[in-house]
Amino acid sequence: MPHFFFNKKLILLLVGMVFLVALISFSLRERTNATLPEQIIKDTVGVAQSIVAKPANYITGVFNSIDSLLNTYEENKRLKARLDEFAAVQAEASDLKSDIKKFQELTDKSESLKAYDPIHATVIARNPDQWEQKIILDKGSSHGVEKNMAVMTAKGLVGKVVSVTPFTSEVELLYTDKSNYRVSAMVQGDKQAYGLIEGYDKERNELIMKRIDSSLTIKKGQQVVSSGLGGIFPKNVPIGEITEVSTDDFGLTKMAYVKPAADFSILDYVVIAKRSATVIDGFDSNKSVDNTSNKDLTHPQKGKEEAE
Repeated sequence: MPHFFFNKKLILLLVGMVFLVALISFSLRERTNATLPEQIIKDTVGVAQSIVAKPANYITGVFNSIDSLLNTYEENKRLKARLDEFAAVQAEASDLKSDIKKFQELTDKSESLKAYDPIHATVIARNPDQWEQKIILDKGSSHGVEKNMAVMTAKGLVGKVVSVTPFTSEVELLYTDKSNYRVSAMVQGDKQAYGLIEGYDKERNELIMKRIDSSLTIKKGQQVVSSGLGGIFPKNVPIGEITEVSTDDFGLTKMAYVKPAADFSILDYVVIAKRSATVIDGFDSNKSVDNTSNKDLTHPQKGKEEAE
């Protein structure tokens, strides 16, 4: 009896395997239409997937949108920070380019000062009450700066040193209102005309050149430079351009208005002209020297010195 049941189980196993192989073969063969059970199962599974997939896709889309918004926000923050950095770098680069250009111009100006040793300095302060009259530089006696040394920019003459400390110096500009501040100047042309820069006109914002020989012809547009006769300012340093010519109150000499070559409203880098020869200081009798060799006896204006 047990032997019989054993054979029966074996037979059932073999029949099941044959049926399974047949079913697999039937499923794998090419068919144009699915059977009814397959259609029912596929439709049921499809409907269930559709019901489950739509809310899942919606929720997934919401989370993806939120994540994208967060990423976009963070990316915008980074881009704004980079833009701020770029703007700062661009401004710094512009300043550096401007400084390089100014340094190059000052270098060219330094090469033209034959009898002077140039000392490069930076403007560190300007008194609001005397904005157009005085500036403070970051170079002093420890750097070789002395009183009465000429100060200029790459564009032209701006003034002279009037007081010195070990590490700073004070410069009196050409726009000063001191009546005894004079600069020996020369009008360039076929026939040179000499005179003195004495003060400035506040309304015109221009320098005044006086004591020009009335017999000489000077015109609007001619360039005015330093004559170098006073022993303080180097020769041929640009001062400005003549804008108008008239006569003085007595009609004995001519007077001219001069538009400054240097921009006095923006002074940042300057050159101090340290003269290798002895500088004349008319206010200290112990330091004064004979200046006869610098005078031109044929013209009384050439022998005048710059005075503070």
